[in-house]
Amino acid sequence: MSHRDLRVVSVSLGSSHRNAERSMTLLGRTVHVERIGVEGDLHQAAQVLASRRAEVDAFGLGGTDLLLHAAEKTYLFKESARLARAAGDTPIVCGAGLKRTLERRAVAALDARLGWRGKRILIPSAVDRWGMAETLEGYGAQLRIADLAFLLGLPVTFGRLERFKPWVRAIAPVATRLPVRWLYPTGASQRTSRRGWRSRLWDGVDVAAGDFHLIRRDMPDRLDGFGILTNTTTEDDLHELWSRGAAWVATTTPRIDGRSLPTNLLEAAFVAVSGGRHLTEGELRKRVDEAALLPSLVFNPRAA
Repeated sequence: MSHRDLRVVSVSLGSSHRNAERSMTLLGRTVHVERIGVEGDLHQAAQVLASRRAEVDAFGLGGTDLLLHAAEKTYLFKESARLARAAGDTPIVCGAGLKRTLERRAVAALDARLGWRGKRILIPSAVDRWGMAETLEGYGAQLRIADLAFLLGLPVTFGRLERFKPWVRAIAPVATRLPVRWLYPTGASQRTSRRGWRSRLWDGVDVAAGDFHLIRRDMPDRLDGFGILTNTTTEDDLHELWSRGAAWVATTTPRIDGRSLPTNLLEAAFVAVSGGRHLTEGELRKRVDEAALLPSLVFNPRAA
């Protein structure tokens, strides 16, 4: 018996310049995936969710978080939760599940080629990538955890997740009540860079790891020898990183037609192929293992 193709749409508060459509095969099903950026406009995002909910199998929510899993606790972004109601009964996910499952698996898989032990790694936001940060730390990486600097403008970093946990538990309940644009680049701000003291946090590190927009916003002009471990990157992003001298780019999700998939979009695809229902962490981990998706690792073709 044949199955109809599935449809998944990521509605992102990010830039519309990164919009794309692709088809992929996941667990034996064809999934048509689409990303729609609304330039930070919450009203437009709600309109897209409401108008498309009858025709899609699952939504991804991008350019913001719905849930944060960090420091053994789960936090709900109030603004994102209000927005998600526009999806009605259609399931909507932000990628938080894959950050706890696929991203841990990807970091472990990349260790054989990149060797995390002893690597000095800048993480602009560990709360957004707690699974990644924990796995890197477990493989012996030396972390520079810079959430307070990159998200709140405080010149404070941490070398261990254990030391950062009390700050997460104190600040996260307040921060998740703020508009996302106060913390994270949305819309046109994803196409701009800041110049200032945060770029000095790159001094003495080998790798920047985490959300690409947070990495890009404050990265220095030259990245000679740096590695980038991240999520969604386009061909234009790679060209920019190569021109600045980055040595390699690894993405925790696979690349399709030159573009790595956003975690929210890929998690929505897993939901769609699972019958359109939210998955527990254990169920999602099982689906990830069944799919056997591999991270992408690309070396700078301009390197000598």
